[in-house]
Amino acid sequence: MSVSNGDISKTADGLRTLVNVTENTADASKIDEGLYSRQLYVMGREAQLKMGSARILIVGLDGIGVEIAKNIILAGVKSVTVHDDIQASSMDLAAQFYLNKESFGTSRAHACVNKLAELNPYVKVNAHSGEITEEFLSQYHVVILVNADLKEACRINEFCHANSIAFLSTEGRGVFGSVFCDFGDSFTVTDKDGKQPSSCLISSILGSDPPLVTVNDDDRHQLETGDYVTFREINGLDFLNACEPCKVTVTGPYTFTLNIQDEKDKERFEASSYVRGGYVTQVKHPVVMKFDKLSKALQSPGEFLITDFAKFDRSELLHIGFQALHAFESKHKKLPEPGNMQDAEAMYSIAAEMNSLAAQGKRFSAEHLETPESKKILLALALGARGVISPMAAFVGGIVGQEALKACSGKFTPIHQFLYFDAVESLPEETFSGDTSNYTLEGSRYDGQIAVFGHAMQKRLKNLNMFLVGAGAIGCEMLKNWAMMGLSTSESAAIHITDMDTIEKSNLNRQFLFRSKDVQQPKAQVAGLAVKEMNPEINVKSYVARVGPETEDVFDDEFFESLSGVCTALDNVEARLYVDQRCLFYEVPMLESGTLGTQGNTQVVVPHKTENYGASRDPPEKSIPICTLKNFPNAIEHTLQWARDWFEGEFNQSAVNANQYLDVPDFVKQLEAQQNTKLETLEGVRSTLATGRPKCFEDCITWARFKFEEMFTNQIKQLLHNFPLDQLTTGGAPFWSGTKRPPCPIEFDVKEPLHLDFIVSVATSRAKMYGVKADFDTSQFIQAISKVHVPQFVPRDGLKIAASDAELNDEANGRALGDLDEQCLSILKDIPEPASLNGYRLAPIDFDKDDDEHMRVIVATSNLRARCYRIPEADMYKSRLIAGKIIPAIATTTALVTGLVCFELYKIVQTKPLEAYKNGFINLALPLFAFSEPVAPKTNTTRVKGKEYKWTSWDRIEFDGKDTTLKEFLQYFENEYGGEVTMVSYGVTLLYAMYSAKSRSPERMASPIPKLAEIVTKKELSPKQKYLILEICATDAEGEDVDLPYIRYRLK
Repeated sequence: MSVSNGDISKTADGLRTLVNVTENTADASKIDEGLYSRQLYVMGREAQLKMGSARILIVGLDGIGVEIAKNIILAGVKSVTVHDDIQASSMDLAAQFYLNKESFGTSRAHACVNKLAELNPYVKVNAHSGEITEEFLSQYHVVILVNADLKEACRINEFCHANSIAFLSTEGRGVFGSVFCDFGDSFTVTDKDGKQPSSCLISSILGSDPPLVTVNDDDRHQLETGDYVTFREINGLDFLNACEPCKVTVTGPYTFTLNIQDEKDKERFEASSYVRGGYVTQVKHPVVMKFDKLSKALQSPGEFLITDFAKFDRSELLHIGFQALHAFESKHKKLPEPGNMQDAEAMYSIAAEMNSLAAQGKRFSAEHLETPESKKILLALALGARGVISPMAAFVGGIVGQEALKACSGKFTPIHQFLYFDAVESLPEETFSGDTSNYTLEGSRYDGQIAVFGHAMQKRLKNLNMFLVGAGAIGCEMLKNWAMMGLSTSESAAIHITDMDTIEKSNLNRQFLFRSKDVQQPKAQVAGLAVKEMNPEINVKSYVARVGPETEDVFDDEFFESLSGVCTALDNVEARLYVDQRCLFYEVPMLESGTLGTQGNTQVVVPHKTENYGASRDPPEKSIPICTLKNFPNAIEHTLQWARDWFEGEFNQSAVNANQYLDVPDFVKQLEAQQNTKLETLEGVRSTLATGRPKCFEDCITWARFKFEEMFTNQIKQLLHNFPLDQLTTGGAPFWSGTKRPPCPIEFDVKEPLHLDFIVSVATSRAKMYGVKADFDTSQFIQAISKVHVPQFVPRDGLKIAASDAELNDEANGRALGDLDEQCLSILKDIPEPASLNGYRLAPIDFDKDDDEHMRVIVATSNLRARCYRIPEADMYKSRLIAGKIIPAIATTTALVTGLVCFELYKIVQTKPLEAYKNGFINLALPLFAFSEPVAPKTNTTRVKGKEYKWTSWDRIEFDGKDTTLKEFLQYFENEYGGEVTMVSYGVTLLYAMYSAKSRSPERMASPIPKLAEIVTKKELSPKQKYLILEICATDAEGEDVDLPYIRYRLK
């Protein structure tokens, strides 16, 4: 990143900082927003600039070290130095994705430094060899040790702690991981959680001792007792608008009281009263944290960060266990041999002795170390200690990468100080068998994984057929993990990847398999080629196709029946639900994950053991009432949505409608089915092709100037004419109160930058839509605007404006259809015949949030409307986030969730019981880790032939149908299930209904089910289709409904 060197110094509080960061912060151009756009919405500009001045040292470049380096380099620090004198070997290849057989004999750091440097051209990446001296350490802001010797870690930490260098140490030993953070005696956290400060509309302020504030019930205030708030735009208690931040006590989700200590302030509350309006906004204060050095923390660790509350005591056990592992290595000059129970018992003995001595010396000790369960955990730690596996590297690498960024930026709360994690549930039962032959290392690239899971597991993994839906950020990380794990390496196996998207510049910050040269190339194809370079043994098949009903001829019955599992790496719920239904139908395990900034979640779906993905859903996103958008906005989100809708209507839909009028012969006839919108559509076509069609660029400027007057002046004047500022509701309350903010019309001023931005951006977009040449400079724009004559506006009496969505609906329902048809006929007379415009077409503009020209229109339009209603305006950065509905993203969270998913994959391969699986939720900002056992599928119960019949969403009735007739089908179910079938449906069409004479006709009853399906749907079945999905309704002998699962009707 092109920022100044950022000389290292200490502040008064001892925090190691970058003295030039403040200077850099003023220059936003130093951030490549095209590259870092999604990450900026996670970290913020200030944090990104601080990161861009940070120098980081990583010692240890095994699989975990390279994960950390990858995440930090993608994030955009100033420089990363990697140090590792250990020579690369086959043990590294199960997790270190930038090493290969050609790397053997070269130090791990030097072997992968060039590939690391390719990740981000703004980050300087160096490799270092030799002794790590204090002089060398003093160059860095953050030092990270990976699987380091404990004595060496303590030595380095002593220097770092004394010199305010942030220190991180991490280990990954098989399915066990640890992280330690020491950010010095005084570390300032500028933003503890990364959430946007809460801001709400005020409904009332009552009383004075203490004053009770109530916010609008549309949104909870999200405050906590002890938070501070400020006020603005309050009418009636105006002095609050200028007050210092005030402390609050929360009394409810919509109420809180103000802690008023000053007697003068109390008197002011008593002397005046709240009238209306105003916003309350949370104010965030910095938090100072103190860290102990490693040697002290080992003896007295304080509270551990719990990663799984089902393993509440696990952290204290592993705190002793990892120290015992280091003691074993120091004594025997090696780690325990894979699968060697004698070595494991020896390490456990060391742990027990250490724990006993610690208890006697009144130092930290684990309470339950000698129980059989605890012993089994420590034996597992020893048995797999030599293996570094890709899922653990991804998990720990994500955590440590984020902690390093916290150290650089002060953004988010660091781990204080130890974190321990294990996935011992994923280990095979034979782990404790003592059979060392299963763990013999043979120089294979999977030795690091075989050391933990054994040869038997490796054979299972190589034969998996996996389907990865999506090759974006999660998809890239997952592919890398699978390549390291050795999935699908047998001749009969393959990893199928599909993604219909192409690579964009903004992807490069997280989707690490892609480079600048790959922009505009298909993601799936590039990802497949990139991962083959990491492991040439895996078999990859790439598709550029969306997974949906339209591609069921590609991803057909045979395809899904060949799969071992499906992994979703999607960015929308609709696609996930479709894949979920396919997995239900074919009884295929599904691995689901998602991220939102520093938050991540994982869900494992196992046939017949867990509920499916769609069984439980989040509540739908709250929509903005139409009347709020049209007439009564009170937040920038409202004005941005309004601007998006206007952009879509003026620059996309208008052109689409006009082209359809020109291209589709029965366009007008088709509009008859759209009674609510046909008048508006025809008016738009008339404006687009007749009354508003520009002949030159000056016409586009004139149109834009008229639009400004219409949208920001005339509409506001009309609204105030209908609802004057002193208007009262039928209940006698002020109309303009609560969420209704009184607007003010804007008088156009060409010297006002925002006014001119609107004219320039809107006129330019209109010209592009019409294919009109637009090459004016600013002076030409101003000159053209000055020539536009804008007529005086006179508000209309009798014009109805709905004050609520209910009134809007009544208004729409009350339109006379006869009048509507007459108006449409009148409009059609004004529109040129399509033949007269032969060859003329418009170019619809599809909104693209990453297109600055599109965003200039949105920002100008939204901010002008916000200015009308005195709503705080939003810059391009914030507007892009809201209007583009961007999902904030960062590589650290993405890496972490894929590691968790792969631990679940180990379990699926072994068909583990339900209690072994884990669904996860994490928030690296807090930090928070929460795991839970998946929910079992809901059981439905009915009675068939007098007996209880149970089934879940995974069950179906298999029917080998082929050419079975409808009559035979009905007879079979009545005989088999002892009831009467009342209805049979295929998709949305009925094949049979007892009440319908037509469906009971002899001809239909004699028809084969497949033929009947084709007749009713008027669509031929695909030759590749193996099944029909049929739903039946049935009643028993007493006339009670019989609730049965669907029928999978086999065609062949």
